[in-house]
Amino acid sequence: MNHLQSSLQLPCGIVLKNRIAKSALSENMANRGHQADLRFKNLYEKWSSGGAGLLITGNVMVDSKALGEPCNVVFEEEIDQPLIKEWVKAGTKSRTQLWVQLNHPGKQSPKFLSPKPVAPSQVALKPPLNKMFNEPRELTEIEIEEIIRRFGVAAKMSKDFGFTGVQIHGAHGYLVSQFLSPHHNRREDQWGGPLENRMRFVQRIYQEIRRQVGNEFPVGIKLNSADFQKGGFTEDESIQVVEALSGLGIDLIEISGGNYESQEMMGTTKKESTRKREAYFLDYCEKVRGRVKTPLMLTGGFRSFQGMNDALSSGACDVIGLGRSIALNPDFPSKLLRGENIVSEVRFLTTGVKALDKLLPLEITWYTEQIHRMGAGKNPNPKLSVKLSILRTLASLGLEGIKRVRS
Repeated sequence: MNHLQSSLQLPCGIVLKNRIAKSALSENMANRGHQADLRFKNLYEKWSSGGAGLLITGNVMVDSKALGEPCNVVFEEEIDQPLIKEWVKAGTKSRTQLWVQLNHPGKQSPKFLSPKPVAPSQVALKPPLNKMFNEPRELTEIEIEEIIRRFGVAAKMSKDFGFTGVQIHGAHGYLVSQFLSPHHNRREDQWGGPLENRMRFVQRIYQEIRRQVGNEFPVGIKLNSADFQKGGFTEDESIQVVEALSGLGIDLIEISGGNYESQEMMGTTKKESTRKREAYFLDYCEKVRGRVKTPLMLTGGFRSFQGMNDALSSGACDVIGLGRSIALNPDFPSKLLRGENIVSEVRFLTTGVKALDKLLPLEITWYTEQIHRMGAGKNPNPKLSVKLSILRTLASLGLEGIKRVRS
């Protein structure tokens, strides 16, 4: 049986037409006003035609003064989005769900964008990341409340624009993840200390979003199974957060793991036994499945029809999340739904120089360029030169950095 073909009804009543979702991949191609242009229409037209039941956008920021990347889209009251309906129309055709991933980077905002980023506590990222990101200052309680409000406003804007749901980015070391981590969150007030306090931020964000969009609009979250670093957010704590959010009525929980300091989401440190099962966080999902009824989306490591179908048939998860595979082949979901014995084209990337491979974010730059190709109306190119991709990205970021500093 092809379990990928099955529909899924979420707690809010919305139905996903199948069990394949495009997990969030940062497009990083908004214009200088943080607006989406026709490139987003081109990109999401390809992905919507590719067959997935759910498309989750790249991280849309809730504050133009707190960006994770130079060209993030921002949803806030001060920014108009004149071409947004073209994006929505392209991404929702064929009964495809199109959700906005809402995010605040916290301290993970590059130096040339944030001279003094904010975070739960004044804790810098570890070397060598401290060369790329400035030490943050601790948020005040008034600022925390303002950020919570901004998540709600951005969610309401998403609904008004025509998007069919939203996802809170609570993973990979961004602000929500920072609040959950005892390493990054060393506060001694109601927002820090025991897990009950550290999870208050994400609970309040969810409640504010729900207040603004109502009970029939899908709201999900991307959450770490763990941070995989000493003194960080643990698996046991993650399960408790899942149980708390499930109790509040969240519609879909996407499982991932790691952060900039420990990049488990890339699968670089996985054991051979895990690689054979494909999914990086399947063991965690199996533990959570017995604790909550909320639908679970599992992302990271899936490469074949068999691996995905086995994960669904086991009952450990309800939705398969795909990222890089769809960036390389937008029709990958359609072929999986037909039961074709197709294998992902995702491969190990290298410049051929080990020192450069360690220094530069090859996975980010190379796949972002594939996304930009589709935004320009072209097809992805699996044979794209890794070296040339790096050079083009560095040239672009350098120029953008100069513009930001001047402004």
